[in-house]
This record gives sequence, structure tokens and C-alpha cells, in this order.
Amino acid sequence: MSEPIVVGQSAQEYFKELVSDSLAQRRLRVREATEFYLVNLLAERLHGGAARGAPDEPLALMLKRALEGDREARYRNLKQLGDTSLFVSGFFGDSLARSLVDVDYYIAMGERAYDALSGEPRGPSGAQLLFAELAERFPQLVDLLAEIAEQSELRSNRGVLRLYERFLATGSERLARQLRERGVALFAGPSRPRRDLKQ
Repeated sequence: MSEPIVVGQSAQEYFKELVSDSLAQRRLRVREATEFYLVNLLAERLHGGAARGAPDEPLALMLKRALEGDREARYRNLKQLGDTSLFVSGFFGDSLARSLVDVDYYIAMGERAYDALSGEPRGPSGAQLLFAELAERFPQLVDLLAEIAEQSELRSNRGVLRLYERFLATGSERLARQLRERGVALFAGPSRPRRDLKQ
């Protein structure tokens, strides 16, 4: 049974509410199994059940090792690669801006891993459809997780400041909207607008 992370709520309940609300706000429809998978992924990472941040091993080597493994190792390692890529690019996309590889690399590797899993006969019933949707909608799901991370940040002044700094660096309309909703006056736009993956 999960430990409560807020009074009266388990991690699953907490993330179920956030994922459902974010999906509804974006009018993004995913299969029920996909929503359930995302909730469990977030809850698992929160409790440290798997690596929480960027992996020590390069993703390309993780993919190579997965593709060369036997069926069981292939399934397990592809799932780990897909999950890690999705979580890190969604929750820690900002930190990737300071690394040698960017969020697009994580997205490409995650899509590849889930796409390979969608062709695997191994796994529970419906797993192929689940992984096919995760692969197909990977960039949208990264954006969804980024929004959930931002919602958590917006509960503190420090988080609002981080979002403001991110807005200045990216020019994201979504971030501008979130900051305005919290009463932050944006007198000047960013000096270098960039593509917002999350629109």
C-alpha cells in the first residue's frame, strides 16, 4: 500500500487527480490504460522505486543493450528506457538544457523504446496498444508531465521564480498564462523566443 504524500491521499490518488485534470484541460484523450500507466509511473518515481533523474548510462547504450538482450531482458530494458525518457524529459526538461543532450534526444529515445515494445508479444493483455499510444503521443505526454511538474512548483514562491526564469528563456505562452493566472505581471517578453514543445 502506498504511503500518503499529502494528508488523506496516496501517491496514486494525488497523481490521478493531477493527470486527469491536466488531460481534461488540454482536451487530450488517451486510453484509460495509458492514463493509469502515467499515474503509476509518477507515483513509482516519487517513491524512488526506480531511478528518478537522468540515468548514468547514455540512453543510446541503454537502447543498444535492450535490443541485443534476450526476450525478457529486451522487454524489461526497453520499458526502463521508455519510462526514464518520459519522466526525465517531462519533469526535468529544464535541467536537460544544461546537459550535452537535449529534450529532443530523450523524446526520440523514448519514442523508439515504446515503439519497439508495441511490437513485442510479451507483456500483459493490451500492452501492445498501450505502448503504441505512448510512442505515438510521446511529445504530448512529455508536455503533460511538464505541466504537472509546473503545477507542483507553483505552490511556492521559489517555484514561481523558477517558472519566470524559464519563461524568460523560452518565451512559452503556456508559462506566461500560468504566471499571469498567479498575478505575475509580465512587462517584457523574452529576448530570444524559442520553439515551445509543449503547445
